[in-house]
Amino acid sequence: MPSVVKRWRRPGLFLLGGLLWVYGPTGHAGDSVTNTCRQHPAYCTLLNGQEAGAAPTAQAGAKVASIAATLRFLSPELKLRIERTLHECAAWADAEVNRQRLGGNAPSRQQCQEVLPTLDPCGQKVTRAMQWGSEKHALATQCVQEQLDPLIPGRFSLEPRYRYDRPTGQVQWLSPAEVRALLRQDCGKELKGTLVPDVVIHSGNPLQAVSIYDFKFPCPPDNHASWTKYTAGHTNHGLNQGDVYVEALKTEAALVTPRQGVHQRIHP
Repeated sequence: MPSVVKRWRRPGLFLLGGLLWVYGPTGHAGDSVTNTCRQHPAYCTLLNGQEAGAAPTAQAGAKVASIAATLRFLSPELKLRIERTLHECAAWADAEVNRQRLGGNAPSRQQCQEVLPTLDPCGQKVTRAMQWGSEKHALATQCVQEQLDPLIPGRFSLEPRYRYDRPTGQVQWLSPAEVRALLRQDCGKELKGTLVPDVVIHSGNPLQAVSIYDFKFPCPPDNHASWTKYTAGHTNHGLNQGDVYVEALKTEAALVTPRQGVHQRIHP
């Protein structure tokens, strides 16, 4: 943890965070704004498309032999190290935003539920929980980028976006450039229903996933973190977010929170 803090605590970092609060509703105060991004893609412009590694071919599925080779790459020791890094980045991001926004104190339930006076780009209300969750998410993903780059270069993606057709099982990875172009059109309407896990460990091709992780920053911190169910209007309405990730990418998924670390694993 100290190495992460030393590397990431620098002036001016919240110039990015200050732009990230204008997003739509998450549905409850215990969740970060990233869940809103799943429902309303236009809110994710500044968070989306952070890609590490070689661009894959956007073809559905992966061959069994390729999956086996991918799984061999991630030894138990390496997986433990990756997950420890994810936890440290989440805990540091949580503490850093609390330090800058709240003088180091944890947010209260009343503070988390406060509605900001300014609406997001699509006219939706924004709470403090969403603002702070967005800032924590941004810091955590930046931290992960720097920490994992030397460890598994080209073998992870941040906020990759997938189209998933459940009836056929077809999965398509969308390039960051394509996503940015679509986000500029009609509040990202064309991206509605796509899947956006926070961190995907893979073979070098995001379609050949080894493990999937989603950050959650409960507000207040004693709120229970859980997988989100897709809401009305989403193509996967009523389904558990983690279950859909696992079904689409054929690998395990887990939550990462500041207090509990990696937990609530879902296996294929």
